[in-house]
Amino acid sequence: MAKILVVGNGGREHAIADKFYREKHEIFMFGQNPGVAKFGTCLDIKEDEIVQFCKENNIDLVFIGPEAFLVKGLVDELENQGIRAFGPRKNAAILEGSKAFSKEFMKKYDIPTAKFEIFTDYNKVLQYLEKSDFPIVIKADGIAAGKGVIIAENFEHAKNNLEEIMLNNKFSDAGKTVVIEEFLEGEEFSLMSFISRDKVFPMKIAQDHKRAFDGDKGLNTGGMGAYMPIKHITEEDVNEAIEKIVSPTADAMLKEGREFKGILFAGLMKTKDGIKTIEYNVRFGDPESEIILQSLKTSLYDIANAIIDGKDIDIKWDNKAHVGVALASKGYPESYQKGFEIKGLDKVSSKIFHMGTKYENGVIKTNGGRVLIVCAESDDLETAIEKVYEDIHKIHCDNLFYRKDIGHLSLK
Repeated sequence: MAKILVVGNGGREHAIADKFYREKHEIFMFGQNPGVAKFGTCLDIKEDEIVQFCKENNIDLVFIGPEAFLVKGLVDELENQGIRAFGPRKNAAILEGSKAFSKEFMKKYDIPTAKFEIFTDYNKVLQYLEKSDFPIVIKADGIAAGKGVIIAENFEHAKNNLEEIMLNNKFSDAGKTVVIEEFLEGEEFSLMSFISRDKVFPMKIAQDHKRAFDGDKGLNTGGMGAYMPIKHITEEDVNEAIEKIVSPTADAMLKEGREFKGILFAGLMKTKDGIKTIEYNVRFGDPESEIILQSLKTSLYDIANAIIDGKDIDIKWDNKAHVGVALASKGYPESYQKGFEIKGLDKVSSKIFHMGTKYENGVIKTNGGRVLIVCAESDDLETAIEKVYEDIHKIHCDNLFYRKDIGHLSLK
């Protein structure tokens, strides 16, 4: 039994901690999560106390969930003190930390992606957009908690969002530079891989639902649900993505002196011109990880150690269909209220991961934008979807909403 510290306290980190707990390890979490508190120790320490805590408590492995810690260089700090940490170092995490860097990187190494331009001047962006076709994609350069991508339907929509991002600092420094991309059409999917230098161990693919409302309406969110398998993405599509995008990315990062060890998340689009890269992330996707970790049969602890040590590992998955549906606070991804009591969680038989809750006066309350994710599995996708919604109906809260069409694209 190992001592493991999971950094981060959202639904993704709950799912990571749950997987390690099922492997019989002792779990610590940096941050509070009522779901993890049932089987692990949630720590009330500051970020600059993580290294000291690991030393004093002989932590065997630190597994970092959120991108912000990776981009700031937590892995480097831990490694410098002889503490084993899973995730890319700071100079590799820039793949997610700067969209401008990642787009220039893809261009340099001929990795298929959307056409783009990079701007730091608000007026020059507007001049460019006046001659552009719509819809068009606007991306804040830095990390923006999954909300830094806007699909602008027309010039006015683009102008209003750019004003918020570049002039009104909606995403603070993350929006000082913006990337403007052509809008790709096709079937979107998420391909995550464990990467150790030039070794690539692909995971199963999943599909995320980014938009807030049914029928892919509303604003982009951090993800309202995910499912697998995906009917319209073939094994050939996945092989193409690995050969033309994932493996070349790992090789190119080595050439750049930015050795990658950790998880490379490739957000991909199957277009009429082949598979193209929408974006990179450098950690488990959320909400994809909540279902993918349910499908993973191999020990995550063994995988993490193999990646850190540069060793090969045989990774096994189940053959089930999985679906996860997020319950979010009304108003999300914009302004929303917190502190609403959630009832009925004890009636649910599916897995529940806490994304943004708090335990207060003996009850669970809402404490974030995305609050819970309910995950079900079955031998087929249709039954898994039926199960997840049947269980969601047992949960009662005055201030939650959810999409009712997660996974339905693959049932058509």
